[in-house]
Amino acid sequence: MLTISDLDYRIEARPLFDGASAQIASGWKVGLVGRNGTGKSTLLRLIREEVENPTAQSAIRLSQGAKLGWVAQEVAPTDETILEVVLAADTERHALIQESETATDPDRIAEIHMRLVDIDAWSAEARAAEVLMGLGFKHADLARKTKEFSGGWRMRAAIAGVLFSQPDLLLLDEPTNYLDLEGAAWLEGYLKKYPHTVIIVSHDRELLNRCVTHTMALEHLKLTLCAGGYDAWLRLRAERVAQLESQRAKQDAEKAHLQAFVDRFRAKASKARQAQSRVKMLEKMQDISIPLAERTVPFTFPSGEEKLSPPMLVLEDAVLGYGEGADILRKVDLRLDPDDRIAIIGTNGQGKTTLVKSIAERLPLMAGTRKVPKAIRIGYFSQDQMDELTMGETVLDHVRRALPSDTKVAQQRAVAAAMGFSHEKVDTKIEKLSGGEKVRLLLGLMAMEKPNILILDEPTSHLDIDSREALIYALNDFKGAVLLITHDVFLAEATADQLWLVKDGAAKPYAGDLADYRKLVLQADREKPDPATKPKTAAVETKPVAKVDKAEQRRLASEKRKAASPLKRKAEDAEKRLTKATAALKKVDESLAQPDQSSDQMQALMVKRGELTATIEQAEMDWLEASEAYETAINA
Repeated sequence: MLTISDLDYRIEARPLFDGASAQIASGWKVGLVGRNGTGKSTLLRLIREEVENPTAQSAIRLSQGAKLGWVAQEVAPTDETILEVVLAADTERHALIQESETATDPDRIAEIHMRLVDIDAWSAEARAAEVLMGLGFKHADLARKTKEFSGGWRMRAAIAGVLFSQPDLLLLDEPTNYLDLEGAAWLEGYLKKYPHTVIIVSHDRELLNRCVTHTMALEHLKLTLCAGGYDAWLRLRAERVAQLESQRAKQDAEKAHLQAFVDRFRAKASKARQAQSRVKMLEKMQDISIPLAERTVPFTFPSGEEKLSPPMLVLEDAVLGYGEGADILRKVDLRLDPDDRIAIIGTNGQGKTTLVKSIAERLPLMAGTRKVPKAIRIGYFSQDQMDELTMGETVLDHVRRALPSDTKVAQQRAVAAAMGFSHEKVDTKIEKLSGGEKVRLLLGLMAMEKPNILILDEPTSHLDIDSREALIYALNDFKGAVLLITHDVFLAEATADQLWLVKDGAAKPYAGDLADYRKLVLQADREKPDPATKPKTAAVETKPVAKVDKAEQRRLASEKRKAASPLKRKAEDAEKRLTKATAALKKVDESLAQPDQSSDQMQALMVKRGELTATIEQAEMDWLEASEAYETAINA
């Protein structure tokens, strides 16, 4: 299916691949692993021929005629429905159906319909609905326009589209970053049954262990392929290192023996020939090198020295949400004690983030009480890192602000170094940091406050596997309480001993473990697709309806629309702003992709991108509020 032979590639002066080779057979499910920044995403781009480098591309060969599929970007916000967008992802089916509507040649019409039968085109809508609902969409969502969804949900739709199209080689780059735990569990099962070849870049250890047949590791500029999941590769790597160490020990002993003979007999004429022979043997020996393990900078979370009596936090009969008429969770009664390790589970949109924001006092309670000791300190990690970081400032600026004003510069740099930032990196501006570096900075700043409670909302989305393990060690060493929202099952199982379930407007302790919850999700928690080819609305019981004056109904409806017209204009204005800002953002991203940008130009573009992103988010919110208010007004 895919052959990589002696691949050499570098970005400017930095090499990413040096003679890397691997061969992937048809039907394999391959997990591509490696540290952040080693070149995994670049390899996928080389396979997709998105990088103009003839030397690199000549080293990558795909089977002739094989169809390649990947998630390029989120689905655009348009008037097309989510279901229509996913169906259009199967380009052959889409083109054949369009051609069938205009074809006049009977032979061609027959060919089209035979091919549609071959590719199972008539069950396409049911299959597309199954994929969409597996990724968390509801039945009613299938007929909604794509512009009604947020960027995260449109990204899910893009994933659904590429899964539905079933390419011969499917490339996925961190797909679980956009999914909740339930969606990740469904994707795992889907990939197991996928009939073709898959290469998936992921830092989700459980996903890599459960659904891949082979692991391809990118280390030291080389590719290493082995059968089995991530744990199998770890064992193989350990065995190879042990074998190399044994071979080097034998080689060192042999070298010492030969060198001793040379040193002893080199001056004797009778042994000069033998000594010279051993010198040549020493010169011909090639050193056995053992790859050095790359060091992961540890995380540390020192807690306050004072001991707090339980409970550390109590919510009683609390109502949580975003203001009047926007309550998300009701009648919440929860208690948090010292040393509690709690993972919060539930599908996206149920209110997990609302719950932790309310606990951290980032949101005021709408009703009820929140009881905490006066001395309590809460460290809160937001899943949207830019909420907590200041654009245009450097790493050192953030560290300096968190320290006492009289702290010397050398001490400030030492603190930044302990977080994992080198001498050069501390002067880097926030917008130029990688996702993983932003996570490290936020966690480091939070640790400086010596919190009694850690609240982490999806902290691992940008961390590689080694950094995730370092986070596990730090959380297990932490002396206070931990609240964790994560789609990383391995992290949750390694750190949490209790679960809180957020579902259907309630938040309460869950009696089972993650394995129990996973079974519940896969068996019953996801809405099932309609078995018919098209989504149907639920049947309702018909009742006799009193006769009404239709002319009067039309008059009343017209008056309602007229009264609500300012809301409609507000929604239309927000939609125009959204379209304009989205187009401008696309141009900025295209400019950022150009390699000839200066540092000042890049900085200006990043600032512009941040402004446009904020504009898009505000326009989406304005449109949603105005649209909902308009619908309410005309339907009242």
